[in-house]
Amino acid sequence: MVAVFVHEHPAAPATQRRLLSAINTVHTIHGYPPPGRTETVRRRLDGARAQRLDRLAPLLHQRAGELPTEGWPSGLFGRRDALLLILAATRMSFTDITRLRRRDVTVDDGVLVATTRTGERFRLAPDPETSDNAAVAVYRRWADIQSFLDQHPGTHLLRRHLADPAEILTDPLDATQARQPLLCPIDRWGHLPFAQAMTPQSVSTLVRAHLAGRAPIRTTLPVAAQEDTDTLVAPHIDLDPGYYERGTAARRRDHEDLADLDDAFDEIEQRADALLDELMRVLEGP
Repeated sequence: MVAVFVHEHPAAPATQRRLLSAINTVHTIHGYPPPGRTETVRRRLDGARAQRLDRLAPLLHQRAGELPTEGWPSGLFGRRDALLLILAATRMSFTDITRLRRRDVTVDDGVLVATTRTGERFRLAPDPETSDNAAVAVYRRWADIQSFLDQHPGTHLLRRHLADPAEILTDPLDATQARQPLLCPIDRWGHLPFAQAMTPQSVSTLVRAHLAGRAPIRTTLPVAAQEDTDTLVAPHIDLDPGYYERGTAARRRDHEDLADLDDAFDEIEQRADALLDELMRVLEGP
Protein backbone atom coordinates (compact mmCIF):
# COMPACT_ATOMS: atom_id res chain seq x y z
CA MET A 1 0.00 0.00 0.00
CA VAL A 2 2.84 2.39 0.80
CA ALA A 3 4.55 1.53 -2.49
CA VAL A 4 1.32 2.33 -4.37
CA PHE A 5 1.05 5.61 -2.47
CA VAL A 6 4.59 6.60 -3.47
CA HIS A 7 3.91 5.61 -7.08
CA GLU A 8 0.65 7.55 -7.34
CA HIS A 9 1.95 10.68 -5.57
CA PRO A 10 5.18 11.59 -7.36
CA ALA A 11 7.39 14.14 -5.63
CA ALA A 12 11.02 15.04 -5.19
CA PRO A 13 13.05 12.27 -3.53
CA ALA A 14 13.69 14.42 -0.46
CA THR A 15 9.93 15.05 -0.06
CA GLN A 16 9.10 11.36 -0.38
CA ARG A 17 11.78 10.48 2.15
CA ARG A 18 10.21 12.89 4.64
CA LEU A 19 6.78 11.36 4.02
CA LEU A 20 8.12 7.84 4.53
CA SER A 21 9.99 8.93 7.64
CA ALA A 22 6.72 10.17 9.13
CA ILE A 23 4.93 6.94 8.17
CA ASN A 24 7.73 4.85 9.65
CA THR A 25 7.66 6.84 12.88
CA VAL A 26 3.92 6.37 13.39
CA HIS A 27 4.18 2.63 12.73
CA THR A 28 7.12 2.27 15.12
CA ILE A 29 5.35 4.19 17.90
CA HIS A 30 2.39 1.82 17.67
CA GLY A 31 4.58 -1.29 17.66
CA TYR A 32 4.43 -2.10 13.94
CA PRO A 33 7.39 -2.61 11.59
CA PRO A 34 8.23 0.47 9.48
CA PRO A 35 6.93 -0.18 5.93
CA GLY A 36 9.28 2.39 4.41
CA ARG A 37 12.21 0.05 4.99
CA THR A 38 10.83 -2.78 2.86
CA GLU A 39 12.59 -3.50 -0.41
CA THR A 40 9.43 -2.83 -2.43
CA VAL A 41 9.19 0.75 -1.16
CA ARG A 42 12.93 1.36 -1.36
CA ARG A 43 12.96 0.33 -5.02
CA ARG A 44 10.18 2.82 -5.74
CA LEU A 45 12.04 5.58 -3.95
CA ASP A 46 15.53 5.00 -5.34
CA GLY A 47 15.48 3.87 -8.95
CA ALA A 48 19.27 4.14 -9.38
CA ARG A 49 19.84 1.81 -6.44
CA ALA A 50 17.27 -0.65 -7.80
CA GLN A 51 19.04 -0.72 -11.18
CA ARG A 52 22.42 -1.37 -9.54
CA LEU A 53 20.99 -4.25 -7.50
CA ASP A 54 19.31 -5.69 -10.59
CA ARG A 55 22.69 -5.75 -12.35
CA LEU A 56 24.26 -7.31 -9.27
CA ALA A 57 21.78 -10.22 -8.98
CA PRO A 58 23.12 -12.31 -11.94
CA LEU A 59 26.65 -12.02 -10.56
CA LEU A 60 25.48 -13.24 -7.15
CA HIS A 61 23.77 -16.23 -8.78
CA GLN A 62 26.93 -16.98 -10.75
CA ARG A 63 29.10 -16.88 -7.62
CA ALA A 64 26.64 -19.16 -5.80
CA GLY A 65 26.82 -21.74 -8.60
CA GLU A 66 30.63 -21.81 -8.40
CA LEU A 67 30.80 -22.80 -4.72
CA PRO A 68 31.55 -26.41 -3.70
CA THR A 69 28.76 -28.63 -2.38
CA GLU A 70 30.77 -31.67 -1.27
CA GLY A 71 33.90 -32.28 0.79
CA TRP A 72 34.86 -31.27 4.30
CA PRO A 73 34.66 -28.49 5.29
CA SER A 74 34.51 -26.83 1.84
CA GLY A 75 31.08 -28.31 1.03
CA LEU A 76 29.64 -27.12 4.33
CA PHE A 77 30.75 -23.51 3.85
CA GLY A 78 29.88 -23.66 0.14
CA ARG A 79 26.29 -24.74 0.72
CA ARG A 80 25.64 -22.07 3.34
CA ASP A 81 27.32 -19.26 1.39
CA ALA A 82 25.48 -20.23 -1.81
CA LEU A 83 22.11 -19.80 -0.07
CA LEU A 84 23.33 -16.56 1.46
CA LEU A 85 24.21 -15.18 -1.99
CA ILE A 86 20.90 -16.34 -3.47
CA LEU A 87 18.98 -14.52 -0.73
CA ALA A 88 21.12 -11.41 -1.19
CA ALA A 89 20.21 -11.47 -4.90
CA THR A 90 16.55 -10.93 -3.96
CA ARG A 91 17.58 -7.47 -2.64
CA MET A 92 16.56 -8.54 0.87
CA SER A 93 18.44 -6.51 3.47
CA PHE A 94 21.30 -8.15 5.34
CA THR A 95 19.43 -7.66 8.62
CA ASP A 96 16.35 -9.46 7.26
CA ILE A 97 18.54 -12.31 5.99
CA THR A 98 20.00 -12.87 9.47
CA ARG A 99 16.53 -12.84 11.02
CA LEU A 100 15.15 -15.61 8.79
CA ARG A 101 14.13 -18.80 10.56
CA ARG A 102 14.00 -22.25 9.00
CA ARG A 103 10.20 -21.99 8.71
CA ASP A 104 10.47 -18.73 6.75
CA VAL A 105 11.78 -20.28 3.52
CA THR A 106 9.57 -22.69 1.57
CA VAL A 107 9.25 -24.17 -1.90
CA ASP A 108 5.82 -23.59 -3.45
CA ASP A 109 5.22 -25.21 -6.85
CA GLY A 110 8.87 -24.85 -7.85
CA VAL A 111 9.14 -21.27 -6.53
CA LEU A 112 11.45 -20.44 -3.63
CA VAL A 113 9.60 -18.12 -1.22
CA ALA A 114 11.33 -16.28 1.64
CA THR A 115 9.17 -14.34 4.12
CA THR A 116 10.82 -11.76 6.36
CA ARG A 117 9.88 -11.06 9.96
CA THR A 118 7.84 -8.05 8.78
CA GLY A 119 5.84 -10.20 6.34
CA GLU A 120 7.56 -9.11 3.12
CA ARG A 121 7.74 -11.98 0.63
CA PHE A 122 10.57 -12.55 -1.83
CA ARG A 123 10.00 -15.05 -4.65
CA LEU A 124 12.58 -16.77 -6.86
CA ALA A 125 10.75 -18.35 -9.78
CA PRO A 126 12.03 -21.05 -12.18
CA ASP A 127 13.69 -20.19 -15.47
CA PRO A 128 10.81 -19.65 -17.93
CA GLU A 129 12.66 -21.49 -20.70
CA THR A 130 14.00 -24.55 -18.84
CA SER A 131 11.60 -24.60 -15.84
CA ASP A 132 14.65 -25.26 -13.67
CA ASN A 133 15.14 -23.32 -10.46
CA ALA A 134 18.75 -23.26 -9.28
CA ALA A 135 17.70 -21.34 -6.16
CA VAL A 136 15.55 -24.27 -5.01
CA ALA A 137 18.49 -26.67 -5.45
CA VAL A 138 20.76 -24.33 -3.47
CA TYR A 139 18.21 -24.09 -0.65
CA ARG A 140 17.59 -27.83 -0.49
CA ARG A 141 21.30 -28.60 -0.28
CA TRP A 142 21.59 -26.42 2.82
CA ALA A 143 18.28 -27.74 4.23
CA ASP A 144 19.73 -31.26 3.88
CA ILE A 145 22.61 -30.24 6.14
CA GLN A 146 20.22 -28.96 8.79
CA SER A 147 18.02 -32.05 8.50
CA PHE A 148 21.05 -34.32 8.81
CA LEU A 149 22.12 -32.55 11.99
CA ASP A 150 18.58 -32.85 13.37
CA GLN A 151 18.99 -36.62 13.13
CA HIS A 152 22.76 -36.90 13.79
CA PRO A 153 24.03 -34.02 15.93
CA GLY A 154 27.76 -33.44 15.79
CA THR A 155 30.35 -32.89 13.11
CA HIS A 156 31.86 -36.41 12.98
CA LEU A 157 29.03 -37.99 10.96
CA LEU A 158 28.43 -34.77 9.02
CA ARG A 159 32.05 -34.86 7.83
CA ARG A 160 31.52 -38.36 6.42
CA HIS A 161 28.19 -37.37 4.89
CA LEU A 162 29.78 -34.48 2.96
CA ALA A 163 32.58 -36.75 1.74
CA ASP A 164 29.98 -39.19 0.35
CA PRO A 165 26.54 -37.52 0.32
CA ALA A 166 23.48 -39.71 0.59
CA GLU A 167 19.79 -38.91 0.29
CA ILE A 168 18.31 -37.43 3.46
CA LEU A 169 14.80 -38.37 4.51
CA THR A 170 13.44 -35.17 5.98
CA ASP A 171 10.64 -34.96 8.52
CA PRO A 172 8.39 -31.94 9.06
CA LEU A 173 10.02 -29.38 11.32
CA ASP A 174 8.96 -29.43 14.93
CA ALA A 175 8.38 -26.17 16.83
CA THR A 176 11.98 -25.90 18.05
CA GLN A 177 13.52 -26.63 14.67
CA ALA A 178 11.17 -24.16 12.92
CA ARG A 179 12.39 -21.34 15.18
CA GLN A 180 16.08 -22.04 14.55
CA PRO A 181 18.00 -19.49 12.43
CA LEU A 182 18.18 -20.39 8.76
CA LEU A 183 21.82 -19.27 8.41
CA CYS A 184 24.25 -20.04 11.22
CA PRO A 185 27.89 -19.13 11.74
CA ILE A 186 30.34 -21.98 11.19
CA ASP A 187 33.54 -22.21 13.22
CA ARG A 188 36.82 -23.60 11.92
CA TRP A 189 35.93 -27.08 13.23
CA GLY A 190 32.68 -27.14 11.25
CA HIS A 191 30.43 -26.68 14.27
CA LEU A 192 27.06 -24.98 13.65
CA PRO A 193 25.38 -23.43 16.70
CA PHE A 194 21.75 -23.72 15.59
CA ALA A 195 20.53 -21.28 18.25
CA GLN A 196 22.85 -18.54 16.98
CA ALA A 197 22.23 -16.51 13.82
CA MET A 198 24.81 -14.78 11.66
CA THR A 199 25.19 -11.04 12.11
CA PRO A 200 24.40 -8.48 9.37
CA GLN A 201 28.04 -7.42 9.42
CA SER A 202 29.29 -10.97 8.75
CA VAL A 203 26.74 -11.42 5.94
CA SER A 204 27.80 -8.11 4.37
CA THR A 205 31.46 -9.06 4.63
CA LEU A 206 30.89 -12.47 2.98
CA VAL A 207 28.78 -11.04 0.14
CA ARG A 208 31.37 -8.38 -0.67
CA ALA A 209 34.19 -10.93 -0.44
CA HIS A 210 32.47 -13.30 -2.89
CA LEU A 211 31.69 -10.47 -5.30
CA ALA A 212 35.29 -9.25 -5.23
CA GLY A 213 36.70 -12.79 -5.57
CA ARG A 214 38.36 -12.62 -2.15
CA ALA A 215 36.26 -15.15 -0.25
CA PRO A 216 38.21 -17.51 2.05
CA ILE A 217 39.34 -20.70 0.31
CA ARG A 218 38.28 -23.79 2.29
CA THR A 219 40.60 -26.68 1.57
CA THR A 220 38.91 -30.06 1.31
CA LEU A 221 40.38 -32.31 3.98
CA PRO A 222 40.63 -36.11 3.76
CA VAL A 223 38.25 -38.12 5.89
CA ALA A 224 39.88 -40.63 8.22
CA ALA A 225 39.00 -44.30 8.02
CA GLN A 226 35.98 -45.50 9.99
CA GLU A 227 36.86 -46.01 13.61
CA ASP A 228 35.95 -49.16 15.51
CA THR A 229 33.17 -47.74 17.63
CA ASP A 230 32.74 -51.02 19.58
CA THR A 231 36.03 -50.41 21.41
CA LEU A 232 35.26 -46.84 22.45
CA VAL A 233 34.54 -46.24 26.12
CA ALA A 234 32.73 -43.08 27.12
CA PRO A 235 34.63 -41.27 29.90
CA HIS A 236 32.88 -40.47 33.14
CA ILE A 237 32.40 -36.74 33.62
CA ASP A 238 31.31 -35.04 36.83
CA LEU A 239 29.52 -31.77 36.13
CA ASP A 240 29.87 -28.82 38.45
CA PRO A 241 26.52 -28.59 40.32
CA GLY A 242 26.53 -24.78 39.99
CA TYR A 243 26.90 -24.63 36.21
CA TYR A 244 23.17 -24.15 35.55
CA GLU A 245 22.79 -21.14 37.86
CA ARG A 246 25.92 -19.51 36.45
CA GLY A 247 24.72 -20.07 32.90
CA THR A 248 21.28 -18.59 33.66
CA ALA A 249 22.86 -15.53 35.26
CA ALA A 250 25.17 -15.07 32.27
CA ARG A 251 22.25 -15.26 29.81
CA ARG A 252 20.26 -12.73 31.84
CA ARG A 253 23.25 -10.37 31.93
CA ASP A 254 23.87 -10.73 28.19
CA HIS A 255 20.18 -10.12 27.45
CA GLU A 256 20.35 -6.80 29.28
CA ASP A 257 23.67 -5.80 27.73
CA LEU A 258 22.47 -6.55 24.18
CA ALA A 259 19.10 -4.81 24.44
CA ASP A 260 20.19 -2.04 22.05
CA LEU A 261 21.34 -4.34 19.26
CA ASP A 262 18.43 -3.47 16.92
CA ASP A 263 19.66 0.12 16.59
CA ALA A 264 23.20 -1.11 16.02
CA PHE A 265 21.98 -3.52 13.32
CA ASP A 266 20.12 -0.71 11.55
CA GLU A 267 23.29 1.37 11.49
CA ILE A 268 25.31 -1.60 10.21
CA GLU A 269 22.76 -2.18 7.44
CA GLN A 270 22.98 1.43 6.30
CA ARG A 271 26.77 1.29 6.24
CA ALA A 272 26.67 -2.06 4.42
CA ASP A 273 24.37 -0.63 1.74
CA ALA A 274 26.79 2.27 1.24
CA LEU A 275 29.74 -0.13 0.91
CA LEU A 276 27.80 -2.32 -1.52
CA ASP A 277 26.96 0.69 -3.69
CA GLU A 278 30.64 1.69 -3.68
CA LEU A 279 31.65 -1.85 -4.67
CA MET A 280 29.13 -1.82 -7.55
CA ARG A 281 30.62 1.40 -8.89
CA VAL A 282 34.11 -0.16 -8.71
CA LEU A 283 32.96 -3.35 -10.48
CA GLU A 284 31.18 -1.43 -13.21
CA GLY A 285 34.35 0.56 -13.89
CA PRO A 286 34.70 3.86 -15.69
